Amino acid sequence: MPFPYPTRAQVPAVHFQPEYAGSRRYLVDGEIREWGGKAEAVEGVVMLREAEGAAQARHVVGRLPQMDEGAALAALDAAVRAWDRGRGVWPTMSVKERVEATRRFSKAMAEKRAECVRLLMWEIGKNLKDSEKEFDRTVEYIDATVQEVKELDRAGNRFSIDGGVVGMIRRAPLGVTLCLGPFNYPLNETFTTLIPAIVMGNPVVMKLPRYGALCVLPLLEAFRDCFPRGVVNTVSGDGATTAGAIQRTGKVDVLAFIGSCRAADILKHGHPAPHRLRSVMGLSAKNPAFVLPDADLDLAAAEGITGAFSFNGQRCTALKHFLVHRSVAEAFAGRMADAASKLKVGLPWEDGAKITPLPEHGKAEKLAGYVDDAVRHGAKVLNAGGGEREGTWYRPAVVFPVAKAAQLWSVEQFGPVCPISVFDREEELFDYVVDSPYGQQASIFGRDPKKVGALVDVLVNQLCRINLNAQCQRGPDSFPFTGRKDSAEGTLSVTDALRVFSIRSMVATKEGSEQVVSDILTHRASKFLTTDFLF
Repeated sequence: MPFPYPTRAQVPAVHFQPEYAGSRRYLVDGEIREWGGKAEAVEGVVMLREAEGAAQARHVVGRLPQMDEGAALAALDAAVRAWDRGRGVWPTMSVKERVEATRRFSKAMAEKRAECVRLLMWEIGKNLKDSEKEFDRTVEYIDATVQEVKELDRAGNRFSIDGGVVGMIRRAPLGVTLCLGPFNYPLNETFTTLIPAIVMGNPVVMKLPRYGALCVLPLLEAFRDCFPRGVVNTVSGDGATTAGAIQRTGKVDVLAFIGSCRAADILKHGHPAPHRLRSVMGLSAKNPAFVLPDADLDLAAAEGITGAFSFNGQRCTALKHFLVHRSVAEAFAGRMADAASKLKVGLPWEDGAKITPLPEHGKAEKLAGYVDDAVRHGAKVLNAGGGEREGTWYRPAVVFPVAKAAQLWSVEQFGPVCPISVFDREEELFDYVVDSPYGQQASIFGRDPKKVGALVDVLVNQLCRINLNAQCQRGPDSFPFTGRKDSAEGTLSVTDALRVFSIRSMVATKEGSEQVVSDILTHRASKFLTTDFLF
């Protein structure tokens, strides 16, 4: 079937995104400014026709500022002033006041839902249901973070006595934070580092991703109105020019980054004192699924098709390689091919659309190269139409059997391509994980408790999450999200993130010398040293 290229009139008015009027705006030092310099056209993933039968073209949905080094450093300087060597208004504010400001932001953000969702669909091609889910989950994450901050503060609201020393231990902010989020979840994954950093008292410079930047811009007023000046600042443009320049100053205390290992290394080592830099990173992954001989193939295929192709496979938690026992390999691959052929290829706002246009320029050609390479090494595309491409479209491809020599064996494809390989001995699965540079998750499909249990015991020392008869995923947000090797640095969850962006600080005195402590408490002379229940 041909790929859809609607005319303007065929796009429902409620879903159409004209060129976004506020796309040149950015926030720095508490002011929303208009960028007057170079701006890059943000081309929507949906290609439109002028009329029926006319040529299609990518529709421009905005003009994103390509900020220079000076503008990036101005944003950094605003955050540095807000930090003021730890004496700024925000880092010295009470936890209760920071929580209240974050709550106000959550409420203001919720009012921008329709606008942000529409931009998500046009910028990165995420379907309507998933765009709404990303927005709603982000608001829920903010609210869960606020609740966890309250619990954390209550836990520190007491004195400990040990060895003749009386002390109060609380968490304090770390300093200026540089936050960079990914294009595939420009709200949710960005905010899982941004919000914990802010609420713990750290001023932030947020570098917007190349794709998916516009969906953050409707929230600029909320950032400006809910937080003191300089606490949240935005930059956009070339990463080396903006984030690279910021890192080289050495003024960044915390680096929060979600993206590729290569970019992470450049950013981290661009800091003149990387040993002083606290880093939390969500990086690359090649999560495998292991289908054992006794697996429920219908269940494995149902979980596998979702795991491989949700949001076009553009997720770090996607299932990116299936290793299937030889005895069931052809049967499983057939099920996957049948399921893939039934995935609806459609526009983001269409009901039931599962495969939507790709935002990255040249991505379809890169995926085609991986598939062609696998075919040269003996594989076939099993599903009808698999791998067909045109413009921003790429039809999902189930490729089988993928040989070890093929690129799809080891390369993270990050797109709607599902490689399936064959194994004979379970030792091969362990070797696959050990040889991989990645160490995030894996899925095991099987029913024999002894075999599954034995595999779990060796994989938990190589990976950070093992999913049994289920696809890989990040959530729930209360669970730790991390990885080994090239897949992550640090751990993220609602609780873990608050600890990542803070440090335990202590005020202590000797037993018998507590009078000054008592006087501070009586006169409420300190926001840190207090036993008041603020919530």
